[in-house]
Amino acid sequence: MQILVILSVALAAASFAYAVVSMAAILRFRGLLGAARPAAVWQPATLLKPLYGREFELEENLASFCRQEGGDYQVVFGVHDAADPAIPVVERLRARFPERDIALIVDPAAIGTNQKVANLANMMPAVRHDLIVVSDSDMRVGPDYLARVIAPFADPTVGAATCVYCGRPGPGWISRVGAMFINEWFLASALIPAVFGKLTFCFGATMAVRRDALEAIGSFKALANLLADDYMLGNRVAAQGMKVALAPYLVENLVDEPTLKGLFLHELRWARTIRSVRPIGYALMSITEVLPLAFLAAGLLAVASASALPALGLAAGGVAVRLAQHAAVRSILPATSRGRFWLIPLRDLLSLAVRVASFFGSKVLWREQAFVIHDGNRLKAAE
Repeated sequence: MQILVILSVALAAASFAYAVVSMAAILRFRGLLGAARPAAVWQPATLLKPLYGREFELEENLASFCRQEGGDYQVVFGVHDAADPAIPVVERLRARFPERDIALIVDPAAIGTNQKVANLANMMPAVRHDLIVVSDSDMRVGPDYLARVIAPFADPTVGAATCVYCGRPGPGWISRVGAMFINEWFLASALIPAVFGKLTFCFGATMAVRRDALEAIGSFKALANLLADDYMLGNRVAAQGMKVALAPYLVENLVDEPTLKGLFLHELRWARTIRSVRPIGYALMSITEVLPLAFLAAGLLAVASASALPALGLAAGGVAVRLAQHAAVRSILPATSRGRFWLIPLRDLLSLAVRVASFFGSKVLWREQAFVIHDGNRLKAAE
């Protein structure tokens, strides 16, 4: 029993330390966000937007990428199916932004199991510029986004750049709980290597890459059967000896989760994706579960100790640290993305359930299709 108590208290202490480091990273990133944008020579870029279906607030998401300020750029949308309901949305955008260079590619060809990557590969013949910026269809940005993303490429040693993102909830408490996962787990943990370390991967919110760097890793064909295409693109660019830069910009990810089951399966896919590319790191990241670890240690300590005060102090410390982390995250979020503190217990219980489930199995649900992760990060259709 004593060994269990010591181990649980040590894990709780490690989780407190993690929270403090994450808060330091958040505050440092807040300084980067508030810094004046450095003057940079504009580089023409092509924005690639792979689409599938009519997602929540899709038109306004895509419109935000058509409002970029600074200079010439191209937007290429891609779908696999000529009947995809995203196509009328693109046609309306063409009418709304006649001055913008907008292309639409409809091509059912699939070079691998990752349909998003297949879509990107189909869009490449339409690309006019040597700087390529990929972002998911559920992202929304401000008019200075592209200029911020382009800026790191003033350094010729930068081969790719990326952005972190926050969750902007749609209607309902389930969507708000889902957005809190992005903001208080993903964002809080992602900023530690992004701000204090050396980036060797990209985030799906933005994968900006030089055309020659993309070709050097085998273009999108090299990612055709991988689940974590964003992570692996940056990883392979870094393996070529080029830098992966963090652009100081916070992209908004629109979160629309109508059911708790759907949210759980969505987060389970994310968790198993991360575990597939960084198995040891993912296991160690269990220390991010601040409240569950604090309460576990407090419970064991209460059983083993003659006094309840140490256990109460540990539990109170866990609550205080978690609330401080919540407040730090809120300080960098737009008002539309801020979570509610009373949802923290539910959010953390769901996170714990997802983490436990992620270690048992390799099946994921993506775009209404079931896949199995095998051989590291490769995808194959589930039988």
